[in-house]
Amino acid sequence: MSHSARSGFVFLILSLSISTLFACGGEDEAPSILDNGPGAQRLRALLSEPVFETPTEILDLAPPASNPDRLAFFGDLHVHTTYSFDAYAMGTLATPYDAYRFALGEAIPHPAGFDLQLKQPLDFYAVTDHAMFLGVAQESGDITTAFSKLDVAKPLNGINDPDNMATGITAIPGRLRAFGTFLPRLLLAIVEDETLERETVLDITRTAWQDTIDAAERYNDPGHFTTFIGYEYTSSTDDMGNLHRNVIFKGSDRIPAVPFSRFHSQNPEGLWDWMDDLREQGIESLAIPHNSNGSNGQMFKLVDWAGDPIDNDYAVQRVRNEPLVEITQIKGTSETHPLLSTTDEWANFEIMPFRVASSEYSEPKGSYVREALRNGLALESQGVENPYRFGFIGSSDTHTGASQNDESDYVSKLGILSATPDLRGSVPFDTLMGIAAGYAMPKQVKELDGETYMGGATPTYGASGLAAVWAEENTREAIYEAFRRKETFATSGPRISLRFFAGYDYDGGMLEASDVVARAYTDGVTMGADLPARGGDAPGFLLWALADPNTTSLQRLQIIKGWIDSAGETHEAVYDVACSGGAAIDPATHRCPENGASVDLSDCSVSGDGAAQLRTLWHDPEFKADQRAFYYARVLENPTCRWSTWDAIREGVAPRSDLAATIQERAWTSPIHFVPGE
Repeated sequence: MSHSARSGFVFLILSLSISTLFACGGEDEAPSILDNGPGAQRLRALLSEPVFETPTEILDLAPPASNPDRLAFFGDLHVHTTYSFDAYAMGTLATPYDAYRFALGEAIPHPAGFDLQLKQPLDFYAVTDHAMFLGVAQESGDITTAFSKLDVAKPLNGINDPDNMATGITAIPGRLRAFGTFLPRLLLAIVEDETLERETVLDITRTAWQDTIDAAERYNDPGHFTTFIGYEYTSSTDDMGNLHRNVIFKGSDRIPAVPFSRFHSQNPEGLWDWMDDLREQGIESLAIPHNSNGSNGQMFKLVDWAGDPIDNDYAVQRVRNEPLVEITQIKGTSETHPLLSTTDEWANFEIMPFRVASSEYSEPKGSYVREALRNGLALESQGVENPYRFGFIGSSDTHTGASQNDESDYVSKLGILSATPDLRGSVPFDTLMGIAAGYAMPKQVKELDGETYMGGATPTYGASGLAAVWAEENTREAIYEAFRRKETFATSGPRISLRFFAGYDYDGGMLEASDVVARAYTDGVTMGADLPARGGDAPGFLLWALADPNTTSLQRLQIIKGWIDSAGETHEAVYDVACSGGAAIDPATHRCPENGASVDLSDCSVSGDGAAQLRTLWHDPEFKADQRAFYYARVLENPTCRWSTWDAIREGVAPRSDLAATIQERAWTSPIHFVPGE
């Protein structure tokens, strides 16, 4: 086709397009390609000629190649949407589809009307709505549904209509009353009065569960973005000791039609039995306990549900079904507590001291993972299998569909109930709102320094965390296998990459070798694994941390060790093993010197030395080949502003005096267990 013919062709197409757009009928309407006039005949003639050459280029849309050295992938395995009864009561309308769009980098609306958006997409995501009453609150609130017409649903009718989405303190009591009326009515109608058929509720659950599955299937993109089908099993002891778990399915070819919930059993051992039954049918899953910090000592106790001492059957079943623990999230960090780790200067990180959904304090003993690891060593020394040989992840427990991990852009997890700084407790109420808050919710306010603040758990929440794995590729199969072998790590939010290996044939030159990772895998074991004794040889531990380029520098790299002595007593120690600036470690205290890092609390700017990466090969100076021990790595960033300080600065007030003004973000690897010979 000549240049002039091409120009005429383009002009004709444009003319026909424009005239078609603006045509309104009548004799002057442009002829269509179906007409037989001269213009239409010419158009058909032009279209009969080839305009482009035959295409030969083929796009390669195959997943990226598998990497044998494994890559770090970051995600969130704890996300609630409108199908969770509590999230819906907080105003959340985001669906599972919205949640996955958010994880891919799109903006989604917060219930209060502003947008939520990540600075960079995540690699994997799982919507884990509460199985208990899955979809029922949403069905009750939507007045177009048949269920909403029942008396039991009336308290939530229209609760999330546009005119009911106010965010002030005066809007909260009404929502809490509605929710507090709805749940007891629903439970009584199902369990006691039996005026509501259980099948009616299960039908709603089946529909919401199928929609959750469909959303995960729609957005799963092997090699690029991974979704997991999951839900939350929401149980507790009678005294509100938290026993919640997220259940994550490996695949999607066969999924139960209804998830196992507290309505099937309050006892987590019943959940494990159900998972074992599914496994025998070829349906693989794992459960991840979370918020052990709020369990009132119940998550890691040394007896089973019946109160009998833990035995081998219990331990083996628990490890099989719960290889991981979520150690950090919005409702606090569960690594350890200052009362349990008195020699760890960093043990007070983001402590949420209450039982979940309660104003009662949680007993630290039996509630934190480091103590559980130590108790596991004691059980092994007594000839009992260790039920607490788990790996670590973090996640968010967001109730808006949107994972929030940025301290500078944090709005908590409670939807409308924490949409503003005063509702989050980071700044005081003004005088009138303070009076209203004290009147409406007297147990939820706190007088401090002559000001009235929101009290309770909300101010202790944190902008945490992330689940991270080392896997060959971004697929369900590869990431799930990383979960199973516990090659996982947790971060409090930043995308810090953290490697951890142990072996007997490591040498200092490895750190500079181009194949250091391949050699570390070949000659040793990685996080989550057991390291068997080799005679009396002392292992070397290879650690390598890379800072998140979008946050701040690293300050120190550490190893946490726990061990049991010949008398059966367990111990722990914290070793700094690499310091920013290459500073020397004090051999007596095992601590790096202070690096001068500081934060200007007027604008949250940071200064001082720090490292883009920290790496070392470390040998335990107190290693004993006959002692059972565990080791895990922890890396700390330089100090930065806590979210509550960011809120205060933006509001032009001083940071609240009883909250930490700064924090040191961090990451933790799963432990390596040293197993002495017989």
